[in-house]
Amino acid sequence: MKEKDSLPSKVTEAEKDLFENVKTVLDTARGKAYAAVNSAMVEAYWNVGKLIFEKQGGAERAEYGDGLIKRLAKMLTAEFGRGFDERNLWNMRRFYTTFPIVNALRSELSRTHYRLILKVENSRARVFYINGSAEGNRSTRQAVM
Repeated sequence: MKEKDSLPSKVTEAEKDLFENVKTVLDTARGKAYAAVNSAMVEAYWNVGKLIFEKQGGAERAEYGDGLIKRLAKMLTAEFGRGFDERNLWNMRRFYTTFPIVNALRSELSRTHYRLILKVENSRARVFYINGSAEGNRSTRQAVM
């Protein structure tokens, strides 16, 4: 919250400098916290995809897999709310099968980056977009153009 009205009317240069330094510390901490949470969620979605894939016996799209994901989606949605519908679970599974090595994932990218990049069929193009997005600090709107 920015409450400029509650700031003192007379602020010294030293106080302004202190404020800017504290603001930088807090902004940096918030950025690190966001990055840590994001990285943990990307890894969690990858692990969910792996668990589903393994439970289906590694089949590309077995009949059992359709029913399994439908039932799992209902249970997860009841427990955690939105974000765990069938389509998202299939996307998590595809995330795992497309990127089978969790350590190769770029921590700079969000789940949304990966969801967009998964739509790219060509594996070399995917690598190009992943590297470009991570190194160029691109937003999800800029990730795949």
